[in-house]
Amino acid sequence: MHATQAPEPPTADITHPSQLPAVDKILLHPSLQPLREAYGLDACTRAVRDVLGSLRQQLLGGEEAPAAGLQADPASIVQAAGLRLQRRFAPRLRTVFNLTGTVLHTNLGRALLPQAAVDAVVQAMTSPANLEYDLEDGGRGDRDDLVEALICELTGAEAATIVNNNAAAVLLVLSTLAAAGERREVVVSRGELVEIGGAFRIPDVMTRAGARLVEVGTTNRTHERDYSEAVTDCTAALMKVHCSNYAITGFTKAVSDAQVARIAHDKGLPMIVDLGSGTLIDLREWGLPYEVTVRETIESGADLVTFSGDKLLGGPQAGIIVGKKALIARIKKNPLKRALRVGKITLAALEPTLRLYLHPEKLAEQLTTLRLFTRPQADMQAQALQLQPVLQQALGPAFVVEPAPMTSQIGSGALPVESLPSFGLRIHPASGRQAGRQLAQLEARLRALPRPVIARLRDDALWLDLRCLEAAMQHAFSEQLSLLGR
Repeated sequence: MHATQAPEPPTADITHPSQLPAVDKILLHPSLQPLREAYGLDACTRAVRDVLGSLRQQLLGGEEAPAAGLQADPASIVQAAGLRLQRRFAPRLRTVFNLTGTVLHTNLGRALLPQAAVDAVVQAMTSPANLEYDLEDGGRGDRDDLVEALICELTGAEAATIVNNNAAAVLLVLSTLAAAGERREVVVSRGELVEIGGAFRIPDVMTRAGARLVEVGTTNRTHERDYSEAVTDCTAALMKVHCSNYAITGFTKAVSDAQVARIAHDKGLPMIVDLGSGTLIDLREWGLPYEVTVRETIESGADLVTFSGDKLLGGPQAGIIVGKKALIARIKKNPLKRALRVGKITLAALEPTLRLYLHPEKLAEQLTTLRLFTRPQADMQAQALQLQPVLQQALGPAFVVEPAPMTSQIGSGALPVESLPSFGLRIHPASGRQAGRQLAQLEARLRALPRPVIARLRDDALWLDLRCLEAAMQHAFSEQLSLLGR
């Protein structure tokens, strides 16, 4: 016959700090033992002390205190400590539902990796790999060799190198070509002096790279003669910057990549193109708007091209530099290259992503980014009709939930004036009174769910664009909606 532990006697109201239980007593309490197993003794001790400190302040009037005496029995203190430990050890980087309508959302991590890349990353994280080891001769290898041949095959470039993002790629190229000697000037059209999120500005990057910016043309019109007349003995390169996050329309004139390349080569200078997003495929083949490809840019005569890995390419964050072999060799000798290089995780994700492009017939199925771009509106409409009653029941009569057509955008500065027909759920208050406050509170409740839902507030409604909510995620999304009514 086993003895059973007698229940604790009820604890009288505590009115003075001296009545609070000791830390050691709480640490020996049976209900705290699972917390010690999960979080360790040091963390539990800190949490218990914090709880007791807060109770002590309440009793002394340092914090808002209850009118009557304070219940501070060991079980309640353990429960409060457990909540503090959960908050402390909860991950800061959390999985969310992206229902903003922006596929490549910079704040939400941009491109989602294809499964082949995920599998390769797991393998690289859990096993040694030949990151800089040549398996043929047993000597030291170059980590760029893991993907260089594949990149060159897909772009038509002579050589390639990888750094941690496209801003780093631009910095490294400019630092290599224009940071030493008299030839430090780089000629750029005034209409291409872009700024992207995070305060990346072409003029500022040039300054940091040691280059001297020479602006030519005007905001809306630049001519061939502007480039030709700007070249001096101090010119290091001519540069084109793809205006990926804005468009200038109306009375405009731009000089093509091929024309700028011809001018540069006639003067004995290299021509650089910063593509920003950068795509390896003609998106029109999948019914999407046209975006110049890296191969087309190389074929136009560009000597160096920089672009991102985690935007239209659909891979991990990386800055890819392709171009002439001699220039890539100079770039790889720059001391900054080591500071900006990528690790094995990035390369493990990039290689299988690039390999998907070798099988274009299955690309829209296997490359997550392209699959999201090309989701049929009818699929999202059917999804909205399924989710509408579930969400309406969760929100109750205070809100009206209705399926509605909407438009998605590609995001991260890619094709900024183009939109994708989409479908989702539009939520608005049943009463017009304080609609803005009600919607803001609802948005906050969605963000507070176990897997936060990130939506879009616009036109007196909360819009849930379903483009990025694929069928495999739908159950997890709908399952937590009941928590909204609590």
